[in-house]
Amino acid sequence: MSTALNELTASQAAAMIASRELTSELLVQACLDRIAEREDTVEAWAFIDPELALAEARRRDNEASTGPLHGIPVGIKDIIDTSDMPTEYGSPIYKEVRPPWDANCVAQVRAAGGVILGKTVTTEFATYAPGKTHNPHNPKHTPGGSSSGSAAAVADYMVPLAFGTQTAASVIRPASFCGTAAYKCTHGQFGLAGVKMAAQSLDSLGVFARSVADLALMRAALIGAAPDIKPRATAPRVGLCRTPQWSEASPETQQAVELAAEKLSAAGAHVEDIGMPDPFPTLVGLQNRVMLFECARNFRYEYDEHNKLLSDKIRGLIEAGQSVSYENYAQALMTRDRCRQMLTDLFISFDVLLTPSAPGEAPEGLDATGNPLFSRMWTFLQAPSVNLPGHLGPNNLPVGVQVVGSYGQDDQLLSAAAWMETRIV
Repeated sequence: MSTALNELTASQAAAMIASRELTSELLVQACLDRIAEREDTVEAWAFIDPELALAEARRRDNEASTGPLHGIPVGIKDIIDTSDMPTEYGSPIYKEVRPPWDANCVAQVRAAGGVILGKTVTTEFATYAPGKTHNPHNPKHTPGGSSSGSAAAVADYMVPLAFGTQTAASVIRPASFCGTAAYKCTHGQFGLAGVKMAAQSLDSLGVFARSVADLALMRAALIGAAPDIKPRATAPRVGLCRTPQWSEASPETQQAVELAAEKLSAAGAHVEDIGMPDPFPTLVGLQNRVMLFECARNFRYEYDEHNKLLSDKIRGLIEAGQSVSYENYAQALMTRDRCRQMLTDLFISFDVLLTPSAPGEAPEGLDATGNPLFSRMWTFLQAPSVNLPGHLGPNNLPVGVQVVGSYGQDDQLLSAAAWMETRIV
């Protein structure tokens, strides 16, 4: 084969397994070989048991297909519970804790025939304190967070699919930094039972992959439907949204977005600049207010009972959240609801919005995971979004663009993103 097995997309591998051209065991072994080769550099995994993964792959090879992920290895972010592996939430408080259950999304992956390859590194409780993972393109740079291990593992060809979660920018930003496709669902579309909660108004499940078709494959497994991205009969209507924070985007991010817009227009898409009226410019700050308020309450047990095992970063986050009043929190949610209706009205004229994924390339250093600025607003509005890779910055590191869809219109978003992904490179 011209493509190494571990470099196959999930869709390619699933088709080959279905036609008996490939076994799950061979695919999983190829991924494990890549991990053995690169893990000392990338450090994407919090837990991996090669024999456990191979045994599950052999079971898949000896049974009839049970779903769209049959035989496909999947990485699980380590804030997501697994019954046969530890779930530590990136914290010493939960060292070697093994839940007696699978999270909803893990159970759905198994039911769809997937193979759980291992647990990927997360920041502490999916917040700000980084884990050990390095950017696979340059290990001196952050992979982003909080879904750092999942993004790095997919980008480095260790696994074709991996779960992330997003409260501010924890799927889209690491996907941009590491150069993968990624999808964050409309808030509430995928169940979060068994996922460690940070902020209930914001948390959403996400997926890292090598193509939009792969993202649709995982979506199909999670909602119990056929993986079907309907080909577009016409080019999408694209709103070019530089956002009120455009001046904080680096030249490489501005270039990536504007070049993508030019290429889409040349390919036949209707691309039109849009502005974001008041009160949209306030939403970044309001998202942070809501996140602080909810995190302070959702991490109350850890703060009260295991305070000394918390990092200074999360302790500071919790204490800041304790100072946010309920009245200010409720006001922020009311502003969100008003803006979400305005956004829905905007989508009457557009299929998707094109906007930055991250401020720029992955910053050098591993002490922080980068600025979540350019996903905060969309996460707060609970809209679905996709990162599309394809641009390189001045340090030869990836820079993605973000495609945002209307609330609840995830299939339409993925259809438009599939049309766009080959036309922006």
